[in-house]
Amino acid sequence: MKPIIIRLISYLGGLLILSFGITLTILAGLGVGAWDALNVGLANRTNFSVGNWVIFVGIALILLNALLGRRKPELLALVTVMAIGYFIDFWLIVVFDYHLFSGFLLQLTVLLLGAVIIAFGISVYLQAEFAVIPIDRFMFVIKDLLGVRLMVAKTISELIALTAAFVAGGPIGLGTVLVTFLIGPMIQWFYPRVEKRINWRESL
Repeated sequence: MKPIIIRLISYLGGLLILSFGITLTILAGLGVGAWDALNVGLANRTNFSVGNWVIFVGIALILLNALLGRRKPELLALVTVMAIGYFIDFWLIVVFDYHLFSGFLLQLTVLLLGAVIIAFGISVYLQAEFAVIPIDRFMFVIKDLLGVRLMVAKTISELIALTAAFVAGGPIGLGTVLVTFLIGPMIQWFYPRVEKRINWRESL
């Protein structure tokens, strides 16, 4: 199989998996990651869907990243946020019809499953080495601007999103804490294993 085909499958497949994981954390009803909480909060206050707000916030971040980084906007990143936005609406509205899970144990199980799927999806889509999610680019911009370590930049990015989500009335709770602290270590576990499976360079 041609490398470009492998990359495209990895890219779109990873984003589809990622969006499914995000949807599960939303439907668990125990709180979601900071950026997703912002999107859900904005959706609850407007007539736009969660997926729409993923796209709107993504576009805003693309422009902000370009401004702060003094570079041209990453237009390819627009494809990434649009894909995630439409995929989330597909899972959330078409497949699950926004049906929230009930019962704490089931909610917790769905939340943790969602977090694992998010980490796996990120590990898959990153293999394609196409445009990264604007949220991740924002983290790198903060790192360069402040001269801090990546984890510090990630924390600052999450705190900014968390503050915005709180103002927007987004679902902040146990899930927010779990997703925030579990995603990083799980990506570190998944990434090298996925990389061994999806090695498009061997096809060159």
